[in-house]
Amino acid sequence: MPDARFQPLPGFRDFAPQECAFRNYLFNTWRRVAHRYGFVEWEAPTLEATELYLKKSGGELPTQLFRFTDQGERDITVRPELTASLGRIAAAYQREYTKPLKWFEIGSCFRYEKPQKGRLREFVQFNADILGEAGEGSDAELIALAIDCMREFGFTAEDFVVRVSDREVWLRYAAENGVPEERVGDFLAVIDKFERDRPEACQEKLSAFGMKREELVDFIQNPPAGCSPRYDAVLAELEARGLAEYVQLDLHVVRGLAYYTGLVFEIFDKGRSLRAVAGGGRYNGLVATLSNGAVDMPATGFAMGDAVIAHLIEACPAARALRDAVLKPDACDVCLVLAAPEMRPQMLSLASVLRDAGVRVDLPLSPAKMGNQLKRAEKIGARYAVVIGSEYPEVELKNLSTRESIHTDPDGLMTELLGDADEA
Repeated sequence: MPDARFQPLPGFRDFAPQECAFRNYLFNTWRRVAHRYGFVEWEAPTLEATELYLKKSGGELPTQLFRFTDQGERDITVRPELTASLGRIAAAYQREYTKPLKWFEIGSCFRYEKPQKGRLREFVQFNADILGEAGEGSDAELIALAIDCMREFGFTAEDFVVRVSDREVWLRYAAENGVPEERVGDFLAVIDKFERDRPEACQEKLSAFGMKREELVDFIQNPPAGCSPRYDAVLAELEARGLAEYVQLDLHVVRGLAYYTGLVFEIFDKGRSLRAVAGGGRYNGLVATLSNGAVDMPATGFAMGDAVIAHLIEACPAARALRDAVLKPDACDVCLVLAAPEMRPQMLSLASVLRDAGVRVDLPLSPAKMGNQLKRAEKIGARYAVVIGSEYPEVELKNLSTRESIHTDPDGLMTELLGDADEA
């Protein structure tokens, strides 16, 4: 157990080897799918000027910043999200790359929120964005990528749903119902919390706009046919990909950040036991805003967090089984077992040869009984043990799963191990 005097700060986590292995499982899965879609990886600084996040973030984000003044008297923030950094970097470097830009990033973000299930103060996000393309094909590509990430983790259409909405629908609704332009943001904030607010609290907010909650409930549950041509076009693209069963039009979704301008979406587990697994949408004006009009690129993207998906994987038998199969103990390929202490130089030489060939090798760092060395090999998940005794260069190769063993020399050992690695 960790020393009780020193624990992680609230909302932060330790990553011991098992937790680190799971985190890498998420990272590897995200990278694998993103690469299949032709995305390339980028990264942003962990610290940015606070102004970057205040310029056009909106919602609760400005109140959740880890913000401080550095030794150069600069107003600094530890990044709470990546889209603002992406907009800044894309504006600076976009001339060097072919459009559209299809970029992804995996990294930690920090928000001063109340820690709870699926919500931490430090969390990892997978961010995928397409910049420089305004057509609905880019929206469909992003949603398809998000769906395939979920499928890669072992989830099916029975486990999750992509709830897609269109801010343009709500902008028209606001205009048709007399909401002043300067108050549209306040109106969208009410819609954003529509599902979470108590009905009476929601009605109190809507009264300021002269609206009744029942009317909005009816509008959301029975949206007019063709209310979002953008959604209809994206749905047609997803149908062609065989992915339409994963999505539904849901006007509850508007996303809290002010920079979203069009189609938005969120991924939820079907049982709605958790907050959103992922969310994003179109943010056409952000790059222009951050570059003071120097660069104007349409953009769309999403982020998928590690905290929520970890809970969802644990709750889904198929996803959990897939995770466990990947994360089974496998610290190394071979444990060298020294049966004759005087053969230590030969053991170290053999270890170097094997490691140079790409074999993962562990070895005893101090004298130990042969039985204890073999037990340790099994505990750390080694596939083989190689016993080195006074008969060297003859060694014994033990398969720790089948309990079979053979006697061979270093050349034969290399052939056995590398041949087995090719089959695996």
